[in-house]
Amino acid sequence: MIPIRRNTSASARFEAAAPQQQTPTGVPEPRSVADPSVSPAESYGSAATDPAYVSHETPTREEDDPPLAMEAMRAVQILNPSGEVNMPRPERTRVMCVANQKGGVGKTTTTVNLAVALALHGNRVLVIDLDPQGNASTGLNVPHHTGVPDVYECLINSVPLEEVTQAVEGIPNLWCVPATIDLAGAEIELVSVVARESRLSRAIEAYPGHFDYVFIDCPPSLGLLTVNALVAAQEVLIPIQCEYYALEGLNQLINNINLVRQHLNPRLAVSTILLTMYDRRTRLADAVEQDVRNHFGDKVLQAVIPRNVRVSEAPSYGQSVMTYDPGSRGATSYFEAAQEIAERGVKEPVSRNA
Repeated sequence: MIPIRRNTSASARFEAAAPQQQTPTGVPEPRSVADPSVSPAESYGSAATDPAYVSHETPTREEDDPPLAMEAMRAVQILNPSGEVNMPRPERTRVMCVANQKGGVGKTTTTVNLAVALALHGNRVLVIDLDPQGNASTGLNVPHHTGVPDVYECLINSVPLEEVTQAVEGIPNLWCVPATIDLAGAEIELVSVVARESRLSRAIEAYPGHFDYVFIDCPPSLGLLTVNALVAAQEVLIPIQCEYYALEGLNQLINNINLVRQHLNPRLAVSTILLTMYDRRTRLADAVEQDVRNHFGDKVLQAVIPRNVRVSEAPSYGQSVMTYDPGSRGATSYFEAAQEIAERGVKEPVSRNA
């Protein structure tokens, strides 16, 4: 082995330059540089006994909780097993139309998850699936195969809405009016019907029960089905995907809403804008968000829905992301959006049906 020589002279000079006083227990005292008049022993003792003193090595509450524990806490908050009314209930029914003529922006996903979040926290919610694809019915695990009474019967044959309403299994206070493939022909059949634009509105008004929220999931078009939803609603919720193409058709949608308000439904208003599929890794998503917020102002929710694989997986299990993975970022974001909608409805009440 190669012997290691110690530079004794350098060690001696270092020890002489940095002397340390020893406590009775042999622990070196920290120097007090803030107040030269305070002795090292007094400085050490005051820091140790001060209740406000926190060592940099002491973990904070956030650092102390492991990620799984934080996720479990979020899941319990979202699922609300106690059943308490944690989201304020509106004075009257809020009929909200979820519309955007562009497909794939998250209309159905938004409708299903907002409805489940509000229902889990004490609100009575009805979802009307007005899309012939029936995706909202799938997301809520409601049967919508051929032969099941659906919203088509209400629009074409004037069947009362309560006769086609189904309770959503596993979610208290949540009901759904399903859509079957028969609804695809409703656009043509409604052309010759008297008062064709207000068929859905009259069906909702005639419903004998009371709901806090009625969400209408519209098809990706501006046809008679969407017009029926706009006439029946007082509020329009527009999901906007954080992509450039999502902004192109927005002006046409706003123009149609203005036409319906002028000629068919003067109480209609765009009350809520929700940004969906936000990818924080791209500058485009940030640019779209800034443009939307600058244009619509306070109508844009502070909650933003990120791209999250759990949100996409949930419908394949017949669930919303709120029950499929309540601790995920997608569920947390939709929960925050639902809470914001509920609080806005109480602070700024709009004209609603009784």
